[in-house]
Amino acid sequence: MQLIVLWDIDHTLIENAGVSKEIYAAAFTALTGARPVTGASTQGRTDRLIMRDMFRGHGLPEPGWPVVEAALARAGEERAEGLRRRGRALPGAFEALAAASSRDGWVSSVLTGNIAANARVKLSAFGLDGLLDLAVGAYGADAEQRPDLVAAARRRVRRRRGLPADAPVVLVGDTPRDVEAALATGSGIVAVASGVHGRDELAVAGTPVVLPDLSDTAGLLALLENVPGRP
Repeated sequence: MQLIVLWDIDHTLIENAGVSKEIYAAAFTALTGARPVTGASTQGRTDRLIMRDMFRGHGLPEPGWPVVEAALARAGEERAEGLRRRGRALPGAFEALAAASSRDGWVSSVLTGNIAANARVKLSAFGLDGLLDLAVGAYGADAEQRPDLVAAARRRVRRRRGLPADAPVVLVGDTPRDVEAALATGSGIVAVASGVHGRDELAVAGTPVVLPDLSDTAGLLALLENVPGRP
């Protein structure tokens, strides 16, 4: 069977131990010369939207996106060692990605609010990058709103891997925004309550499936093949 599986990163595959917010703060400081008064609001939002709101919230003009993206990439690279030391891969993440990558006809990649450079930093910190086809993923530089990332990933999968335009997609993520992105694009969704959003909150957002984490590899793969709502 053909299937595109797109994984969120933070709080789905890894625990970043606060490094993400440090990256946003460092990029903001590098671009403005001042520390942010209020921290970044993340929870499934894209880097484009996070940084735009930080500048607006401080009453500052937003620099051009290439400048912002470069600052984020520098801040992420500078914190790679700290992430390895303080963070961790979440239970079952390695096994789930390894199993998905071995399935015939499946394309396993990411759909994340992180820019591509920082997505790679986070995944490589825990040896997960080699288990994903990162060239066909969708990243925080691709769009402001998460549902628009699904189309970006579809285009890349079709161009690089030759899957048809109507190949089914399943998202795996930990926030209501992951659920909303799936529902808005006709994708399947498997939610995991491994972040700050609990089972009830994710269910209210509209997902038919909420797992505590990714530790049941066989059960997870069975769900990906047959998840309710998947075309």
